[in-house]
Amino acid sequence: MKTYTLNWDTYKQLARTAVAEGAVLLKNEQATLPIQSGTTVSVFGRSQFNYYKSGTGSGGMVNVSHVTSPLEALQATEGIRLNASLLETYETWVEANPFDQGVGWAGEPWSQPEMAVTDELVAEAAGASDLALIFIGRTAGEDRDNTADPGSYLLTDIEQALIEKVSKQFAKTAVVLNVGNIIDMDWAHQPSAILYAWQGGLEGGTGLVDVLTGTVTPSGKLTDTIAKSIEDYPSTKNFGHADKGIYQEDIYVGYRYFETFAKDSVLYPFGFGLSYTTFTTDVATASEQDGVITVTVDVTNTGTVDGKEVVQLYVEKPQGTLGNPSRSLVAFDKTDTLAPGERTTLTLSVPVTDFASYDDNGATGNASSFVLEAGTYELHLGTDVRSARPVFAYEVASQQLVETLSENMAPVTPFDRIKPVVGEHGYLVEYVPTPLRAVDVEARYLAERPVTRDYAGDNGLTLKDVYAGKAELDAFLDQLTDEDLACIVRGQGMNSPRVTPGTAAAFGGVSDRLNELGIPAACCADGPSGIRMDIGTKAFALPNGTLLASTFNVELVEDLFEMTGLEMRKNRVDTLLGPGMNIHRNPLNGRNFEYFSEDPHVTGKMAIAQLNGMHRVGVTGTLKHFSANNQEAHRHDIDSIVSERALREIYLKGFEMAVKEGKASSIMTTYGAVNGVWTAGLYDQNTRILRDEWGFDGIVMTDWWAKVNHQEDEPANRQNTAAMVQSQNDLYMVVDRPDTNSFDDNTGEALAAGSLTRGELLRSAANICRFVLQSPAMERELGIHDGTVEVIGLDEEAGQVIDFDVTYRHLENGESVSLSDADTSTGNTHVFAVSVDETGTYDVTITAKSDAGELAQMPVTLFANNIPGPTFTFNGTDGEWMTQTKQVFFLNQHNYLQLYFALGGLDVKDITFTLVDSFSMKNG
Repeated sequence: MKTYTLNWDTYKQLARTAVAEGAVLLKNEQATLPIQSGTTVSVFGRSQFNYYKSGTGSGGMVNVSHVTSPLEALQATEGIRLNASLLETYETWVEANPFDQGVGWAGEPWSQPEMAVTDELVAEAAGASDLALIFIGRTAGEDRDNTADPGSYLLTDIEQALIEKVSKQFAKTAVVLNVGNIIDMDWAHQPSAILYAWQGGLEGGTGLVDVLTGTVTPSGKLTDTIAKSIEDYPSTKNFGHADKGIYQEDIYVGYRYFETFAKDSVLYPFGFGLSYTTFTTDVATASEQDGVITVTVDVTNTGTVDGKEVVQLYVEKPQGTLGNPSRSLVAFDKTDTLAPGERTTLTLSVPVTDFASYDDNGATGNASSFVLEAGTYELHLGTDVRSARPVFAYEVASQQLVETLSENMAPVTPFDRIKPVVGEHGYLVEYVPTPLRAVDVEARYLAERPVTRDYAGDNGLTLKDVYAGKAELDAFLDQLTDEDLACIVRGQGMNSPRVTPGTAAAFGGVSDRLNELGIPAACCADGPSGIRMDIGTKAFALPNGTLLASTFNVELVEDLFEMTGLEMRKNRVDTLLGPGMNIHRNPLNGRNFEYFSEDPHVTGKMAIAQLNGMHRVGVTGTLKHFSANNQEAHRHDIDSIVSERALREIYLKGFEMAVKEGKASSIMTTYGAVNGVWTAGLYDQNTRILRDEWGFDGIVMTDWWAKVNHQEDEPANRQNTAAMVQSQNDLYMVVDRPDTNSFDDNTGEALAAGSLTRGELLRSAANICRFVLQSPAMERELGIHDGTVEVIGLDEEAGQVIDFDVTYRHLENGESVSLSDADTSTGNTHVFAVSVDETGTYDVTITAKSDAGELAQMPVTLFANNIPGPTFTFNGTDGEWMTQTKQVFFLNQHNYLQLYFALGGLDVKDITFTLVDSFSMKNG
């Protein structure tokens, strides 16, 4: 049996290194940073205490016992003295103004109230200190976009005044941004230093202080363009609408727009980031052979401290008939740590075919094809997009056809899109009509349906026989009844009893009948920032996606996600619901923290690195959200109106790279629609592009409780699983009882009517079983591996013993659970699990008594799936049984409950659950 070992200390060090390498130094006048030993520092801003480890929502709900704050890390640093008087002032204020976590899903504020500072306070601090640090914090996330308002994308008046006052009084002031996404930088002229620290997860504070103190020299680079104003981004005018999001900027996203049309609107360019040392980058060779351009670059550390540098290669294409951005990133690499005076050589290679543009209107005579138009393709190399200089010119004498494809996902709604035209001083924006759909997609779908096969009866085959090579997968699947096939395309969750407690879903063997056929249940868990387990199990909180991409270090990210892969094995998670791969189309997208960049090449490379790391230990990730998931507002209903060219070159490109190079085997579609069809039912995307063009043979799942339709002229709903299967989106996520069709989906009805075929269901069943066959779930099923992972460097997170076989007691409405065995001593927790027939709001009644006096207070708090619920505060009852009733909401059928006894002295008899208001996501 193969053994697996997770070294927790290595895990922490890799994350800490990533935090340090991902920090982006934008400004460093007067050598403000690093903080020298012996310096006295005044620390301003409440984020020194209330550090944001991640954004909000499913991508950030990782349970940790403790995250080291920047303040704690500074206090632990030898040679750094903190202004104790100022710190005491902040501690007093923060105690009186506690952190506001908000209420409910997506309820956490973008920022917390900040302490206003007086001129006198700042002057006193300046007199007692050598340097000021100002921490600014922001969050956003799932279901909660940023807005162009103070406290979100903009600074508040108090924050503006804080930076202004401190920058005037201190000769050296560094602003540290603990944010998930770029924010407005209108104030950037005031402080002497600015550092984007992003959101660093468990090791965020320690990695950040490594950079602040010079233990690590910053080497992070921006993965987004920082413009002067939110209005400068061409997507802003079409962002946040309730029904349609029109992508008029087309392929001109981020730096592709600014470097082509609006250089003067840029404060900090894509790829920019300073260091504590200096480098030279000298091109040694540049040549083309057999269609591959290779550039070798000598990078020399010309400064006085160790450091790393990133080199970036961009192509400037000829405008031709299609029009092109002035710059497009085609390759990058990062040095190892170079000592002062040390030199290394980096080699960047790129196939000429990567320069091809997609013709979605036939302007080149090659509709629906990638072409290299005639002209000069100029390669530019530098350490950011603005500094890049010409290093090689490649001539295409006549137009070349690179790849002939077919029209897919084309828009049906007319709109105009950007195209460059030559002006007196460069390119000007012109809007031209976007080509619309020209094919009959329904006729094409019907012609391409798979051959159906009849039910063959029980031949005694199990999935083990397929694994052992004793039976073909098709022969095994032909034993599945229509009911079995309808069941296997349903995922069970959340908190399915068939897999690790508290995780997002089980899929594959989600019924007793499917288990009898030897199909185990595979497990998936959120998310990009670490493993989410809603029963409270601790896990490692990872740096956010933007931070990891800012490292430009694919080897580091790969090593980090090998550790994540081992942690997944430890927790019996087969696929992580990440990486998040959507493009930073606009800075206001609340979920940008999960994603990597405005650039598809960086996005693809970082996703490949994460997959490669997890694949080293036999687990994988689920690419999401496929595709064009670029705003959270109205995400269930938004229709992204986007050209086929923009999809091919920007929004699908990273996914394509991850499938072809990263060998992805699991993908999640979006909540919304692309060009009228909800992506969970988008045949062009899920079959024709993903599988037929890219060669993907894995599973596609919906996002949780997504809507589906088949054509743009029909409404989408959560029951149309027939359209989902028709598109070859294999799994509907999630339902509570897959074997009873508790969501009332239309799979069986459509199969009986002939609009859905058994062949289509068999196709999805095959995709699911192929995934399961390659998963650790199958290893556990066959006894090849028992799931054990040895953990070195035990701490609270790593050392937990997980009960993978939680017993859920089924409750009838109004039934009581005895609490007679509960230990109600101070600080104790009583744990139990229940399942209910209906989800919704329940009256929860606790019966208890106490011999304490009537003024005694004994609080008992109910946690449901690790979410704090009501608190029952009992007084002394003179030994008489008393009841209290509160309400709790159960979103899941299976619920893991905890009663926390804050003070002993209470005897508890039982707890009763009575349904008050039924709720189901199928109607939500």
